[in-house]
Amino acid sequence: MNSSWYILILAGLFEIGWAIGLKYTEGFTQLWPTLWTALAIVISVTLLSLAMKSLPVGTAYAVWVGIGIVGTVIFSIVLFDESANVFRLFCLGLIVIGIVGLKLGTPT
Repeated sequence: MNSSWYILILAGLFEIGWAIGLKYTEGFTQLWPTLWTALAIVISVTLLSLAMKSLPVGTAYAVWVGIGIVGTVIFSIVLFDESANVFRLFCLGLIVIGIVGLKLGTPT
């Protein structure tokens, strides 16, 4: 796995951070959560753009979003007591399968 994939994974982790951070900004009325969320957005998008230098755009974007979706749902279940019913977890598993499939189907 080349370094672009590691950069993309890191970008996805920062996406989780800013997605969860949005909840804590309370509509951008809380200064520090807003600043940390904005920083996470900038880092995430910057890393995504770096990964796209050598990865296909469609694959990189889909994997980035997929990591963000899966991580955000998991953290939302843990932090905000969102539903973790079997159907939701099954659908989350389908997203993970899609992310892995995109990675395996991309030559690099």
